[in-house]
Amino acid sequence: MRNNYFGKESTIIFFIVFILSALAFAQDEDRTVRVQGLVMELNLQQHIVVVNEKKFFWNEKTIFHNENGVPTKNIDRLKVNGWVYIVGESLGLNRHSVAREIYFLPKFIGEKEKDQYPFINSFYQR
Repeated sequence: MRNNYFGKESTIIFFIVFILSALAFAQDEDRTVRVQGLVMELNLQQHIVVVNEKKFFWNEKTIFHNENGVPTKNIDRLKVNGWVYIVGESLGLNRHSVAREIYFLPKFIGEKEKDQYPFINSFYQR
């Protein structure tokens, strides 16, 4: 009878660990932030950009792209009132987000124009 008790207990513990692990993996997917907008604030020294009242910081892993999606080292186009599309990762409530990729845009890209910018469409389909 003692073995049966440990069998039930082991099953319950395994089930709880499995559920918590699944929730942890699902939470990672929800951290991705995608935003298109005007640069409201910019601090080049601290590597901080504010777009649509959302604060992002970039680091050495952040990739900058031109409007064609081609990576560029030139970040001179990152200016206040310039249009950008940012793909980043949220670090939680009341904290900055890390920008993984920043795309420079010539203007606001509406629904009818998104097919001309495959990087925008590919991120919305994920």
